[in-house]
Amino acid sequence: MSEAVSFEPPRGMRDFYPADMVWRNRVFDAMRTSAAKFGFEPYDACVVESYELLARKAGEEVGEQIYHFQDKSERHLALRAEMTPTLARMVAQRQKELAFPLKWTTIAQCFRYERMTKGRKREHYQWNCDIIGEDSILAEVEVLGCAVDALKRMGLTTGDFKVHVSSRKFLGELLEKSGIGTEKHAQVFLALDKRGKMPDTEIAAMLKDGGLDDDEVAATFAIMDTKDYSASAELSALFKMAEAAGFADALVFDIGVIRGLSYYTGIVFECFDTKGEFRAIFGGGRYDNLLTTIGGEPTSAVGLGFGDVVVTELLKARLGDAAAQAPEGVAVGFMFPEQAAAAVKLAAKLRERGEKVNLALHPVKPKRFFSRADAARAAKAVFLGPDDVERGVARMKDLATRTESEIEL
Repeated sequence: MSEAVSFEPPRGMRDFYPADMVWRNRVFDAMRTSAAKFGFEPYDACVVESYELLARKAGEEVGEQIYHFQDKSERHLALRAEMTPTLARMVAQRQKELAFPLKWTTIAQCFRYERMTKGRKREHYQWNCDIIGEDSILAEVEVLGCAVDALKRMGLTTGDFKVHVSSRKFLGELLEKSGIGTEKHAQVFLALDKRGKMPDTEIAAMLKDGGLDDDEVAATFAIMDTKDYSASAELSALFKMAEAAGFADALVFDIGVIRGLSYYTGIVFECFDTKGEFRAIFGGGRYDNLLTTIGGEPTSAVGLGFGDVVVTELLKARLGDAAAQAPEGVAVGFMFPEQAAAAVKLAAKLRERGEKVNLALHPVKPKRFFSRADAARAAKAVFLGPDDVERGVARMKDLATRTESEIEL
């Protein structure tokens, strides 16, 4: 006897039932609307990439987390773990044809084999907003402003989240002033990025493994207490422009934001909920050298990756399940088969007016119809009986106020 098939999706993967899609649509709609509002152009790409491309960019830990395989022609392929390498490949492919700066956006499904924790799956959707070919700090301002706008559009306020901002360049300057040479910075960044995830004793051991002596380790930890960013021209300019753009209240300086991936070169940022209950909502920064690592021409770039898992959990926690979808549209039902044609005509009439109509597909008792209309989050409902069809007039009920108004059939 064959073994029963499991009804569960593979570990770390997700199914989206209609109730889940309501939340997903709320998140995606906000992302797409904000991106369009800020002038980002949508793009998309294949979910399967060459393993070499992804591994070259991934570095550190991520290379071990890529889902990869050989196809029937023995090509080494992989499911994308994030969109940035694909974006770099696409830009490099047409670098001489494109008009820079580019402002591109996508919502891409990504896969990463890693240990699952709260807010982390092995499959997720990631919203990317990138500006390619612009050195000005206004690139960071536009990317961050767009992300903040999307969070507010989803229903959150700056009391619910803060974007923690720092600069790899500024941190590097502080390290150099403390006598820690640039050849050690990559190891320092990698170690400091793990603060909060492991004890400082283990961070110190990592720093020593990177060639730092005891004095340099102590100096590194002292730097992490830095609260003043005024010595950094780029950070000062960012906060000034964020003030002009109206979202400076969403930003905080945090020297502890490192971003472990080695390709970041300047300003870096991560967004967290203010109660500290969840993982980072989104993260990103300036990565001016990525195209050169895959053979493209040197090009400046700023971007962010914004996953759907954490922000959905945050929305549910802050807004409650009822906030997923406001009641909308009209439910139309009928008591006997003889009223079916009238119900179909009424549904068509309402749809022509632009209403969303959920038409019952078979006769139903009034109590059951209104119960299902409430469950389907309809704003209004029309139930047709014999008398309504005979009179040519029905009653439309507002399901929130329970008031009724007449509508001609």
